[in-house]
Amino acid sequence: MKVSIVTIGDEILIGQIVDTNSAYMGTVLNEIGLEIKEILTISDSEEAIFSALDRCLADTEVVLMTGGLGPTKDDVTKVSLAKYFGASMVMNEGIFAHIERYLGSKGRPILQSHKDMALVPSNCEVLQNAVGTAAAMWFEENDKILVSMPGVPYEMKDFMKRHVIPRLSKKSKKQVIHKTLMTTGIGESIIAEKIKDVESSLPDHVKLAYLPRIGGVRLRLSGSGSALDLPEQLDSYGEKIKLQLSKYYYTDEDTTLEAWLGSYLSSQGHSLCTAESCTGGNIARVLTKYAGASSFYQGSVIAYSNQLKQRLLNVSAETLENFGAVSGQTVTEMAKGALELMDTDYVIAVSGIAGPTGGTAQKPVGTVWIAVGSRKGEIVPKCFTYPGNREMVIQGTTQLALNQLRKLIFGLL
Repeated sequence: MKVSIVTIGDEILIGQIVDTNSAYMGTVLNEIGLEIKEILTISDSEEAIFSALDRCLADTEVVLMTGGLGPTKDDVTKVSLAKYFGASMVMNEGIFAHIERYLGSKGRPILQSHKDMALVPSNCEVLQNAVGTAAAMWFEENDKILVSMPGVPYEMKDFMKRHVIPRLSKKSKKQVIHKTLMTTGIGESIIAEKIKDVESSLPDHVKLAYLPRIGGVRLRLSGSGSALDLPEQLDSYGEKIKLQLSKYYYTDEDTTLEAWLGSYLSSQGHSLCTAESCTGGNIARVLTKYAGASSFYQGSVIAYSNQLKQRLLNVSAETLENFGAVSGQTVTEMAKGALELMDTDYVIAVSGIAGPTGGTAQKPVGTVWIAVGSRKGEIVPKCFTYPGNREMVIQGTTQLALNQLRKLIFGLL
C-alpha cells in the first residue's frame, strides 16, 4: 500500500511553523510496511485541497491529511471534503456532546463556532478526539482511504496511535524491519569505502541508508518482505558492518553519542567533569539534557577568560604566555585542574577559536585543542581543525570531545 501525506496550512507554507506531523507519520507508517510516496503541504483553500486529492488518490491507496479542522473561517477542510465527495454536511450529536463536556470541564462557554465543529460530511466515519475538540474523519470509497485529522501534533499522534496505525496495520501485508548502527568520528564517504563489499552483497530486499549528522553517521539497514528470518538477516549484515567500522561504531540504539556515553558511565559507576572555553558550556548542556545525568556528571568550569583559567583551573601564567590559551599545554593543565577540583574518574577539557574572528596564520578559526584523561591515567591532548561557522565549530568540537573520551575509555587513542 502506498500512502500520500497532505498537510494543510498557510502557516506552514510561510515558515511560521515547522511541519513535524509528516515526519512523525512517515516514521510510524514505515514501521508497519507502508510506502510513503509523497508529502505535500498546501494552503487552506478549496482549490488546493481538490488538486491535492485528485493527485494523491490517483497514485496512492491511502491519503492522510492534517489541518484545517478548527473553528475559524480559514479552516475549510471539512466543507471542501464534503463538496469533493458530493456529500452534505450533517450535525453529529456525538461530537457536539463531546465538545460540551470538554469545554464545560474547562469552564468555557459554547460558541456558534464550536457548534459548527460538530458538522461533518455525511459520508465519513467520525473518530472522536480524546485529547481535544476537533474530530477526525475516515473516508473509504472504491478501495481508497482518506483520513482527515487535526493539525495539532499531540492530537494527530493520538489519532494515529488509537485508530490509523491499528487499522492500516491489518491491511498491510509487508513487514519492514530496521536495524540502526551508530558511528562517530567518521564521514559517510569513508564509511562507504570501508563497507563497500558488504553493501554490494546486500540482497534487493535489504537497503542501507546513510544518515549523516554533526559528529558521525547513523546507518540504517532496512529489510522488507515476508521472510521469517528477516531479523536474523539484518543482524548478520549488521555484524559484518560493525567488523569493518569497529573503531567508529558505538551502539545499535538510535541515540546520540552523549546519551550513550552518559548511560555507559552511569552503568559503570564512573564520574565525569568538564572544563570548557570555546564551547561555552555546550558539552555540559548536551550531557545534562537527559534525565539521570547526575548519576555520572559532576559539573563544569566554563573558563572563557585566561584569568579564570588561572584562578579556577590552576593554568599557569607561563603556559598561557608561552603557548597561548589554544594549545595542548593549556588544555592539559585545564584538565588536571578540573580533576583536582571535582575529583572525578574522567575529564574533558577544550579550548579553541570558534570565530568568526580571532584566528591567526598559525591558529586559524576552527582550531581547537581537546584533552581527555582519567584520574588513574595520563592526560591526552590533541589538536583538531573544524571548518564552518561559529555554531558549527562549537557543535563539532562538542562531538569531537565526546568521541575522544569514548576512545580513551575503550583504549582507542
